[in-house]
Amino acid sequence: MLSERPQGAAWSQERFLKAYRYAALAHKTQTMPDQDRLPYCVHVGMVTMEICAALTVESFLKPNLAIQCACLHDVLEDTAITYAELKASFGSDVADGVAALTKNENLSKADAMLDSVNRLLSQPPDVRAVKLADRITNLQPPPPHWTLGKRRAYAKEARMILEKLGSASEYLRMRLNEAIAAYEAHFC
Repeated sequence: MLSERPQGAAWSQERFLKAYRYAALAHKTQTMPDQDRLPYCVHVGMVTMEICAALTVESFLKPNLAIQCACLHDVLEDTAITYAELKASFGSDVADGVAALTKNENLSKADAMLDSVNRLLSQPPDVRAVKLADRITNLQPPPPHWTLGKRRAYAKEARMILEKLGSASEYLRMRLNEAIAAYEAHFC
């Protein structure tokens, strides 16, 4: 029975599937905040796909960490899952990575993102890359009800993420830069 991919493989399908299933169960009643109301795991899959795409063109030191954190990046922030539960299921590296990706709900929205980005600076590049992938995925056309000011603030925040974390992945840095430019086209 194969429990892991062959030696020398970039990442483990089994670890990905375990994390994705865990995320699917944790987010099972949630939907994406768009007009289509897709299951939230669509977002999780999109973020993870950005990491997988980066892995095809770049070497990560800990590709399994990146994949698992991508799958689980919102479970502490958006579900009842605790840090202790995440650590028990995936270990401290994954739990610490997801905790760094989680915004502190006791801070203002702007301060919470800056705080998370600053905490990510002490994480391996593999975890920082997940934040790049998350923002790429989130830079879809803005909701029609967003004001121009809110759209500009979101783009400014994306540029801050790019500036502070872009060194984690050249490929994702380029993708995020392109996503910001496409998003800014909605300012007119």
